[in-house]
Amino acid sequence: MTVTAICSLSHRSSPITIIEMLAVETFDLTKDYKTGFWRKRPRRALSGLNLKVELGETFGLLGPNGAGKSTTLKILFKLIFPTVGSARILGRDLSDLSVHARVGYLPENPNFYDHLSAQEFLEFAGQLFGLDGNSVRGRAHQLLERVGLTECKDLAIRKFSKGMVQRLGIAQALINAPEVIFLDEPMSGLDPIGRREVRNLILDLRREGKTIFFSTHILADAETLCDRVAILNHGCLLGCGELQEILRMDVSATEMVLESPTARALEELQPYVRAMVRTGDRVRVEVADVNEALSVALAAGARVASLNPVKSSLEDYFMAQVGGTDIGASADGEAASDDD
Repeated sequence: MTVTAICSLSHRSSPITIIEMLAVETFDLTKDYKTGFWRKRPRRALSGLNLKVELGETFGLLGPNGAGKSTTLKILFKLIFPTVGSARILGRDLSDLSVHARVGYLPENPNFYDHLSAQEFLEFAGQLFGLDGNSVRGRAHQLLERVGLTECKDLAIRKFSKGMVQRLGIAQALINAPEVIFLDEPMSGLDPIGRREVRNLILDLRREGKTIFFSTHILADAETLCDRVAILNHGCLLGCGELQEILRMDVSATEMVLESPTARALEELQPYVRAMVRTGDRVRVEVADVNEALSVALAAGARVASLNPVKSSLEDYFMAQVGGTDIGASADGEAASDDD
């Protein structure tokens, strides 16, 4: 994004173009893996990915297993290297390792030193970022309380459940008070209570002005948390934009809820009904022409409990993009376990 400002110090001043720093940028990011035994063949896990993530937004990278989400995050953290393309974090090239002091990262399947306690591990992680003893102890205690692990702070990590390890992973991603937080499948392994706590934590971080970039295949979480989303499938970007824009589609139908309608009322409504579902004494009918259907229902003596527009959801948009293809397999038909 560019902003043009006019300098008023002199009548001879020329327009100054100010480049606004972005949290994350990728440029034609591509990754090929070698597969096979005797004759290795390239398999494309990521193809020409171009993304821009604004500062202060919550950005969701969506896609089924094997879509290229984890590959993207691993490239951003130099855990693997792209075949083609480049990327920047906070305006700096990935080769500038100093930028890593300003970001936090939760991998998809975190694996920590299992002989350490949660408190010891967070203190160790904080020392890697240069925090002194008093600061890191207080920071670790604060984060353990924030992710609901205070009572387990002295328990060895090997005794943690998968959900507890996930919460600890989120805490370590925050130990250095990062400006940008990358979370790879942050809800993985969490029970419903844990998922709600993590959602609330992400919302708190958003209110604090943090930039959050997370990958997920749980669409309800993305719809709740994200300002913008991008959809990947087979390593290709299928769509990207604000949720309001994606879901701002014309309402093509209306749901009418009837209380204990008679058989005659339902029969007369039949020409106007697209779908009908009975739940106890209530019948939900989906109609295209709401005025005609409403007139017929009232004339037949039916009691109308509610009228609701049928809107598209993120799931509808997601399924329209990925379709019914073999979304869990890689390009050559093998499972893509390392780059989902």
